[in-house]
This record gives sequence, structure tokens and C-alpha cells, in this order.
Amino acid sequence: MKKLIEVSIEILSISTIRYFLLAGIPFVLFYILLPVKFGKYKIQQKLASQKDFRREIGYSMQSILVFTVIAVAIQVSPLKQYTLIYNDIAQYPVWFIAFGLIMSLIIHDTYFYWMHRLLHNKTIFKFTHLVHYKSTNPSPWTSYSFHFFEAVIEGLVLIPIVFMLPIHPITIFLFTILAFLINVYGHLGYEIAPKWFRHTWLFEVINTSVHHNMHHSKFKGNYGLYFRIWDRLMGTENPDYVKEYDKVKNQDS
Repeated sequence: MKKLIEVSIEILSISTIRYFLLAGIPFVLFYILLPVKFGKYKIQQKLASQKDFRREIGYSMQSILVFTVIAVAIQVSPLKQYTLIYNDIAQYPVWFIAFGLIMSLIIHDTYFYWMHRLLHNKTIFKFTHLVHYKSTNPSPWTSYSFHFFEAVIEGLVLIPIVFMLPIHPITIFLFTILAFLINVYGHLGYEIAPKWFRHTWLFEVINTSVHHNMHHSKFKGNYGLYFRIWDRLMGTENPDYVKEYDKVKNQDS
């Protein structure tokens, strides 16, 4: 029990610090210190209010608690023995850390796309997902702003990952960091991708801040998290996405 409490406090502390650092630093830079300098990268010209920011941080603290419970259950409770988590880093080649990270992102993206579409069901939406979409003009603080039940569903992505993929705790840690960084970028409210990115094959595969921002402002389409693949395969990408991306980037001149 003592170990369980110690691990819980450690994970909760790390998750909270991560949230305020990785969301807070971009927020301070783009919204407080240099909003004029970065104005040309702004996706929506209107500004969110202090009330929005406080609401988002409040819900994010709740989400972090939920994520902590799930992480502890997977890594410390008796459930761990049924997972594919391994602690001996020599059990697999070192490159398997990177492989596991990439596969975790692919699994998460697929999980998120279909879960996200389910949450947009009219009956379910108003009881859960509506909390996240009160942020029609998202900021970095929006990244974890979920209703309690949505936070549970979001956090449960770790279940298919640890049961389908041999994975080291280092990979899990890197996954949570990278996933949150991408999440912050998606909710940043500014498009910071360089102009040349538009003309690369990566643009055809990877989501941008404009891509997810359109989902918040339109409430429909662009359901993917990391990649455009599922949206394009299922015909759910907003048809004006590329045009909107070009419009925003044309401000950067």
C-alpha cells in the first residue's frame, strides 16, 4: 500500500508539472509576452477569455487525476502482470524503445479517431464532449480540458497499448510527453509549421494546428489526432482544410 501511494504521488506530481510546463511555456510566449510578434501566426483572430483559461485548467486538473489512476493501475497494481510491460531494458534491442513509441502513436491515433467520432454522437456529446468544445478558440490549456467521463475514455488508450505491444516504462514516459506536446500544438491557436512544410509529403500525412483548430470552430470533421490518414480514408476531413491552412500561412509574409 505504501508503494502504491508513493507511486501515485510521483505520477500525479510529474503529470501536473508536465502540464504546467509544456502548456504554460507556449501560453506565456504566445498569449502574454509576444502576442503581437506572433500575431501573423494566429488562426482565429478573436481571443479566448480569462474565464475560458480558468475553466480549462480546472478540468485539466481533474483529467490529470484520472490519468494518474489509470497509469497506477497499469504499472503498479496486479493488472501489470497481464500486460506486456517489461522492466529489463536488455530484454529487447535498444531500438525497440523508438519502435514502441512510434507504434504507440499509431495505436493512439486509431483509438482516438474512432473514440472521437463516437463522442460526437448527439446523445453522448452533450453529456461529455461538450466540455472540451466550450473552447471554440482553443489555447494550450485546452489540451486536457475534458469532462470526467471523457478523461476516462481518453486515458484508457494505455490499455490496448500495453496489452498489444511489448513496452518499456521509458517508452510509456516518452509517449506521454510526445503525445502531450503534439496535443498542445494542436490546441495552440497559432500555426507555427514552416511554410515549406506545405509542399512536403509529411503535410499529406501529419495534422497541423489549423487542422484541429477547424474542428473546434466547426464542431465537425477533422477527427484525427496525429495524422490525416483516417479522416481522408473515411471522408471526414473538412474540405476547406488546405485552403484554410494556406490562408493562415499567407499571413506569414
